[in-house]
Amino acid sequence: MAPYEKDMDAPLTEASVLAPQAAPRRYSVVYPAVATMLFWHLSGIYGLCLCLFYAKWATILFNTILYICAMLGVTAGAHRLWAHRSYKATLPLQVLLMLFQSLAYQHSALRFARDHRAHHKFSDTDADPYNPARGFFFAHIGWLLVRKHPQAITKGRGIHVDDLYQNPVLVFQNKYSFHLTSLLAFVLPALAPTYFWQETLTTAHHVSVLRVLAVWHAFFTTNSAAHNHGYRPYDKRIMPTQNLPVTLITLGEGFHNFHHVFPFDYRAAELGNNCLNLTTRFIDFFAWLGWAYDLKHASPDVIAKRSNKTGDGTDLWGRAKEDVVSDSSK
Repeated sequence: MAPYEKDMDAPLTEASVLAPQAAPRRYSVVYPAVATMLFWHLSGIYGLCLCLFYAKWATILFNTILYICAMLGVTAGAHRLWAHRSYKATLPLQVLLMLFQSLAYQHSALRFARDHRAHHKFSDTDADPYNPARGFFFAHIGWLLVRKHPQAITKGRGIHVDDLYQNPVLVFQNKYSFHLTSLLAFVLPALAPTYFWQETLTTAHHVSVLRVLAVWHAFFTTNSAAHNHGYRPYDKRIMPTQNLPVTLITLGEGFHNFHHVFPFDYRAAELGNNCLNLTTRFIDFFAWLGWAYDLKHASPDVIAKRSNKTGDGTDLWGRAKEDVVSDSSK
């Protein structure tokens, strides 16, 4: 078993006890990043205005479909497949997920997987690139606007990533990341509406920017909202929570307390949550086709034992277990 799998299978990490207030830190602001982010958000606000008053319904529907594809590229691809190796995928599915992830304009899947492995190994500490212990804003987007904490740099170098650099699909995308993400996230989505249903180029472009920002902020809630607000049925000692609104906008990533306790589980949620877990249904569909295989999951007995031992007394839906037992006995 590879070193990272050992870390993933371990029930607890270095940051397993609910994180206290982070120590004061002097931030080194990256002003070009702040200016760029401000520009993107102003463009996105303009795109929202265009959606409300000028954009054609076909353009809005088109970008909604691309939002779902981009989110699946992050959740089923960069996150569950490559960061956690919770299942295996054939080459065609890997290529599809790589292209979907490029739609999200979140750098390369290789870079995402590397940082995400650090996030799990050192969760809610200064070695965690997103460190939710530093507050909602920092965990959500602030970490992109400042230089990494020295611990995140030094400890991040020890993260096992050999498998990522041995994957030709990831290496190709990482090498041509700027060109691929720009083409798939902005250029083609702007040109297609102008060609097929005569949308204006300005409207098509700014709606694309809005869609990219929506994907960003939706997934960023897994680091911010899903580490601060919700219930903890599997381990009450850690910051990650179960957060249903996050689940809805991320296609199944909001069952975060479960995910941090069982990161190797391809479902990222207990089985009963699948009605809200489009990513799991996506993986199950390709497993049925034979494109996804070796799906890993925690057994019901292991889940129940961990929940009873360290959970906060709620079930997978956030209901008090006593209330569930009482209702079932009526």
